[in-house]
Amino acid sequence: MRRSELQSRDHFRNAVWPSPFHSRQKQHNQLREWSRWADYLSVPAFWCESMEYFAGRNACGVFDLTPMVKHRVSGPDALHYLNRLMTRDVSKIKPGRVGYSVWCNEQGRVIDDGTIFHVEEGVYRICSQEHQLDWFLTNALGFDVRVEDETHDVCGLAVQGPTSCAVLKQMGLAGIENLTPFGMMSFDFEGTRLMISRTGYTGDLGYELWIDPDHAEVLWDRLFEAGENRGIRAMGSQALDLLRIEAGFILAGVDFLPAQEAVRPTHTRSPFELGLGWLVHFDKGVFNGRAALLEEQQNGSRFVLAKLDIDGNKPARDSFVYTKDKKYAGTVTSAMWSPSAKASIALASLEVPHGQIGEELLVEIYYQRELKWSRVMAPARVVKDNFWDPPRRRQTPPADF
Repeated sequence: MRRSELQSRDHFRNAVWPSPFHSRQKQHNQLREWSRWADYLSVPAFWCESMEYFAGRNACGVFDLTPMVKHRVSGPDALHYLNRLMTRDVSKIKPGRVGYSVWCNEQGRVIDDGTIFHVEEGVYRICSQEHQLDWFLTNALGFDVRVEDETHDVCGLAVQGPTSCAVLKQMGLAGIENLTPFGMMSFDFEGTRLMISRTGYTGDLGYELWIDPDHAEVLWDRLFEAGENRGIRAMGSQALDLLRIEAGFILAGVDFLPAQEAVRPTHTRSPFELGLGWLVHFDKGVFNGRAALLEEQQNGSRFVLAKLDIDGNKPARDSFVYTKDKKYAGTVTSAMWSPSAKASIALASLEVPHGQIGEELLVEIYYQRELKWSRVMAPARVVKDNFWDPPRRRQTPPADF
């Protein structure tokens, strides 16, 4: 019996599941703190958020991806189905490659974003944040396609940072250094298939390892044995959040509200309003939300997702953004003090016409010291580039360590 079938029958008995890596995470979890991510227990921080962040930037950080929702799409019409569903042209994602995409409702509002793995001819895996099997199945009507939720049948580890490739080579994964960004390779590992993609959520050199749950513990052990002299550390969700903000990556439920969860449609966002217009391919034919997105392209968007460089060292979480003459301009969705950029940085949803590169703004920041609250109107600028984008992210082969 498949793991997913077993768990689906007993779902009423358990509100949350331990990851297949739980026994190994428990050994590293010095803080003994756990949180919930989707259907699984997850670790916010193993011992120190800052040191886990630096492992991801300066050595090798390992994060459990198992809670990611994973859908398998297969069948003769798999490509046509996905092209009808996604905003991007899925035909350009060849077998053995991975592509980033978003999908929308008929109003052109983003339901979710995620990665599409073209596992083999006619077989795809969609990894995303939200459970959407019902929506995928509804949209599959009329297509000769099979859609399955394989979240519990595949577990994963993100192995991220400058020494990540060296760690995988030390494991004996020959040729991994030749894998290009958004490429995939498969290896025979302890009698099962280990799929590795050069992808990640940190904006740095990194890989994602996918394997069946029965081999999770041996994969973890081999990985940490290989990385012992290369600074490998387990990394929690708090450190990962810092890394993705520096890279300018958005997070569902934080930087945008998934359209299916919205009570008020005006609170949702389109791909254009999230800076993802490059993922909208009108020349491929009909897809969900095409008419609405064409109209928006012609008439203009309501919002823009901007990157802010903010004066001072106070993180601007949940802050309001104003113009220089103190008129409301938008809100901060994600913010942090960046150790790498040595700056207070943020992602902000701003009302058009604000958000132009170089625009000077004010961010209203509240912070507390020894139970005393203070308020500062910090000057900020809209910047074009991500705050972290090292050449090693694309370098092939990566530098050895």
